[in-house]
Amino acid sequence: MSQPSEWPLPPESSRFVVPRKTVAHLSTHTLTKGLYPIGLGYYKQAFNHTMLRRTHDDYLMIYCLDGEGELTLDHESYDIKAGDIIFLPRGVPHAYRASELTPWTIYWIHFSGEQSEDFIDYLAVRENNFVLPLGIHARLTSDLESLLECRQSSYNLSAFVHAANLLRQILTHIAQLQPLAKQQKAAHNFDLELIHSLMQARAHEQLDLDTLAETANLSKFHFIKKYKELTGTTPINHFIHLKIERACHLLDVTTKSINEISFAVGYEDAYYFSRIFKKIMGISPSQYRRMRMGTYPYSY
Repeated sequence: MSQPSEWPLPPESSRFVVPRKTVAHLSTHTLTKGLYPIGLGYYKQAFNHTMLRRTHDDYLMIYCLDGEGELTLDHESYDIKAGDIIFLPRGVPHAYRASELTPWTIYWIHFSGEQSEDFIDYLAVRENNFVLPLGIHARLTSDLESLLECRQSSYNLSAFVHAANLLRQILTHIAQLQPLAKQQKAAHNFDLELIHSLMQARAHEQLDLDTLAETANLSKFHFIKKYKELTGTTPINHFIHLKIERACHLLDVTTKSINEISFAVGYEDAYYFSRIFKKIMGISPSQYRRMRMGTYPYSY
């Protein structure tokens, strides 16, 4: 493990290095060898916190909750602010420090495992993109705090198996939050909330791309491109999924016929509606209703 900082801990902060014997177990355990923590901590208003690593032999995540800091990579500096996450892959020399005037408050995790690089790739961490502006998220903070609880069970392997899989959940949650961060960043010139509100309001009828693009004050081509950049899907695909979500709700809470539900979500052809429903849900509308009533097996 890369050497953690020797910053003197105040009472409100914590630092924990996973015992070497436990790390050895985690590195070979079927449920954890892909990804596991080897050191973690929480530094509150870390005045004078600084670190220089010319050799970095694991993976490091730093989540800034408050204040500011600075990251230096290959003589290039990056200002870190609240809501930013730093990911530093193995082999990347680096230096970082808390701001003198407004020192940062951070969670940090050193981690390793056979799939560490896969997670770094999944999060699109690459050269010149080691800082992800994510924003402050209560659930992410709560999960990081739960992860820190493993320090209270330093000799309980099952606690660290749980911690390793919680770390996996944290990283995949960050991947889910990234499109939202991009949406917020682009909010000044692309009101995604307005687009989605329009889709919700017209889920009972048809809505074409021309209308959506006009609402966004963009050409159809640029609207589709921008929407996909922010959401990872196309506007029409999202609109169809909204319709099917609405159809599922109607199947759950009403006794309307399939034809009536088809019409209620904007499809005049019930056969076509059933095809779309099955393509998305994996079962037909009638099978979905029977499953809710317990007359169709859930394991489809």
